[in-house]
Amino acid sequence: QLQASGGGLVQAGDSLTISCATSGRTFTAYRMGWFRQAPGKEREFLAAQGRGGGTKYYADSVKGRFILSSDNAKNTMFLHMNTLKPEDTAIYYCAADPRPAQAMSIMTPKYWGQGTQVTVSS
Repeated sequence: QLQASGGGLVQAGDSLTISCATSGRTFTAYRMGWFRQAPGKEREFLAAQGRGGGTKYYADSVKGRFILSSDNAKNTMFLHMNTLKPEDTAIYYCAADPRPAQAMSIMTPKYWGQGTQVTVSS
């Protein structure tokens, strides 16, 4: 299971951190990542990490602004989002898959969390 949380309403320019908690088995055995989907738009890959919080990969659209981190003791992955823009408004989903993390940008992960809403006001 993947449990995303931490979304909310923020203003443009603010920062927000969302989290994805999972079981120890999933955290250590699977690659995990973040996606988002805005109304009327296709799902977008954001970032992914190797097993147990390993090597990080980012979409060019968020590289340098969004940062992945992990709390291995709590089997939790975080997405730190900085300098948020209204166009970042979307439902943010965490996902997990046994395939390599760098492949998450081009494939559909096997397991998904329920999503957390992030709304950025102008």
